[in-house]
Amino acid sequence: MSLTHLHLLLNHYPIIGTIIGIALLMFAHLRKSNDVAKVALGLFAVMGAIAVVVYLTGESAEDAIENLPGFSESITESHEEFALFATIVLAAFGAISALALVVFRRVALPRMVTLGCLAISLVAGGMMGYTGLMGSQIRHTEIRPGNSAQA
Repeated sequence: MSLTHLHLLLNHYPIIGTIIGIALLMFAHLRKSNDVAKVALGLFAVMGAIAVVVYLTGESAEDAIENLPGFSESITESHEEFALFATIVLAAFGAISALALVVFRRVALPRMVTLGCLAISLVAGGMMGYTGLMGSQIRHTEIRPGNSAQA
């Protein structure tokens, strides 16, 4: 398995995992479930680590396709630049989530921590979703802006 394969294999996890984490945090907040909130934070810690791996394997994926027909340097560069910011946000949130799990390992998470994590997760989730949209335009020309097939 190459780094390109690893990038393609893992790139959906931070998006889908973040969506699942958001749903878990919402459920935890509504049901006042400390255990579910801690599961969500654990998931965000893992998704932050996976996001870093996905970002670091992106250059290899770019190298594998840059000479293929329809390749757009500008779309790829936009994806790469936004992916960096999204990765930093999710990785930092993952680290904060892991820290919260350590700090509150023996006690319940304060509601403000759960709400704060929910707010950050919405931002991180939106950024990951947009990064995925931009990345999908690299090889899926049918969803690029201005594609006449959309009309």
